[in-house]
Amino acid sequence: MQKGEYSSIDAIASRNLDKAVAAASSLGIPRAYGSYEELLSDSRIDAVYIPLPNHLHVPWTIRSAQSGKHVLCEKPIALNAKEAASLVEARDRYGVRIQEAFMVRTYPQWLKARELVQSGELGKVQVYQCGFSYDNPDPASIGNSPEYGGGGLLDIGCYPIVTSRFILGREPERVVAAIEFDPRYRVDRLVSALLDYGDVQAQFYCATQMVPFQSVQILGSRARLEMEVPYNAPTDRPCRLFLTQGDLFARDLITITLPECDQYTVQGDCFSRAILENRPQPIPLEDSIQNMKIIDAVFESARKRTWIPLS
Repeated sequence: MQKGEYSSIDAIASRNLDKAVAAASSLGIPRAYGSYEELLSDSRIDAVYIPLPNHLHVPWTIRSAQSGKHVLCEKPIALNAKEAASLVEARDRYGVRIQEAFMVRTYPQWLKARELVQSGELGKVQVYQCGFSYDNPDPASIGNSPEYGGGGLLDIGCYPIVTSRFILGREPERVVAAIEFDPRYRVDRLVSALLDYGDVQAQFYCATQMVPFQSVQILGSRARLEMEVPYNAPTDRPCRLFLTQGDLFARDLITITLPECDQYTVQGDCFSRAILENRPQPIPLEDSIQNMKIIDAVFESARKRTWIPLS
């Protein structure tokens, strides 16, 4: 975000002043605070970015709004849809912008993928397929702590849900899922789900104790689109999309190359411009609530072992 044309990072806060000062020094940030409250009381700060553990997203977003600060909050914006809905009241009461930090929705390669799908380049889209995994067996990790909102679905499973909705431009009708929980940590470590969009099926898995891998493929009646690195996109080289009409050996492969950029710089500037220029923000808060409803339904489906309808 420090690289942004519309974003200026002026302060950083920690629960420990020494850590805040060290971080500010290493990052070239002008001011450091030994508590979050001190930063929120600084009248020179217009907006805050909240990358705290998941269970702290809602309480500190509300406290930031009460302080008159706009908020860009890391995903997932809440632990469930009910929590997320409470942010609407805070947004409207205090007159601030609140946005979930889903960088994919402002990133050029995802915008290009959506353009290709919605222009009909792939023909009639029928399948959206996504895999996302990493290996984190660390017992000290907050990602393995249920009390902090750990687990794979909230961390990375939220991505195929939000991107399928974004790419297809509509909402799923129902969902079915299977989840495996780690018996030691009591968090979900393997999730497989199917989102039924009627005439399109979105399939995904996410895992937190598996070989690192990312894949997105979108298949239509005429062509297939593959994203090389869909989520942890590189900043030092171009992103590539692969378009093929279905030859198994990809002799007709078309490579679409997008210039390198930092998706977090783009995200920060898009949010800042929405504030500075009084324009709609890239991701409305209501969209985030809808995404949380689907995440809730995935958990419910695995628990009940049945399809869960989505209103």
